[in-house]
Formats: sequence, C-alpha cells, structure tokens
Amino acid sequence: MSACDHFDERPNPTVISLLVIHNISLPAGEFGNCHVLDFFAGCIDVSQHSSFHDIAELRVSSHLFIRRDGEIVQFVDFNKRAWHAGVSNFKGIEKCNDFSIGIELEGTDHIEYSDLQYTSLVQVTKSLMKTYPKITKQQICGHSDIAPNRKTDPGESFDWCRYLKSI
Repeated sequence: MSACDHFDERPNPTVISLLVIHNISLPAGEFGNCHVLDFFAGCIDVSQHSSFHDIAELRVSSHLFIRRDGEIVQFVDFNKRAWHAGVSNFKGIEKCNDFSIGIELEGTDHIEYSDLQYTSLVQVTKSLMKTYPKITKQQICGHSDIAPNRKTDPGESFDWCRYLKSI
C-alpha cells in the first residue's frame, strides 16, 4: 500500500466546512518515532511492535499530523478526502470525511499536549479558516464529537478553551 491508497476525491460539489481534531501515537503513548508517518503512508512495519498487527491493513489518513515539537506533516491535500473520521455524523450530516479536514496531534487522551503543538494547531486553524470560511469555531470538533460511541480523541487532555480562545 501507499499513501495514495488512503485518500480519494471529495464528492462534487463539496464545501469544506468542518475541522476535526484527533490524536494518535504508535505504539500508544510513545512519541517522536516514525510509526505514525509509516501508518498513514500505508507501510507500517508490523515487526516493530505487536500492536501494529491489528492496524497494518487499515486504510487511514489525515490531512495533517502535528508532532510534539510542533512540526507539521501534511499527508493529504486539503481539497482531497482523507480517511480520518470513519463512520461519523456532525449535526445530522453523515460521512464527515466528505466535508472535513482532519488534523492528528501526536498524543493520547490522557497526556497533555505540548505548547508547540497548540501554537502550530492555532496557526494552521487560522489559515484554514481564511481559506475555507465555512470552518468557524462552531464547525471545529473532536473525533469524539462525530463518533461518540466509537472514539474518544482528542481526549480529556486537550484544552479546548485554550485552543478556541487562541483562534
């Protein structure tokens, strides 16, 4: 598999109107390695950790990944459909991948995110809000908000007040 197997074209016409915040770390709780990059590129080495066997065949992607040091890695063009939301619903509209941008923060539900991650996330969010004016503060949510019985990220460790006040 390659990264091109993890995204496709958005339905036509599509108005990008939602920003979804996620978290990921591979293995869970470990930071600063290449495993998330490999996962989103479809080339994770299952011999590196036993938990990778469960995810090796998943076709998942995100538009952006923000590392603990604030580095931003883009996987999918914003005008393409990344596969980050899965089965999802936002304000009664299903298939959130069709109209959203997904940002993954390197982290877990229970470990605080870094100041550098918030700085990068705020900068990216402001830029996206200018480019896609339908993305407003009311159109930003966590993965847990659009898949509440299935997902918990970005988790209790994400400071929504800090983030929303900064944008």
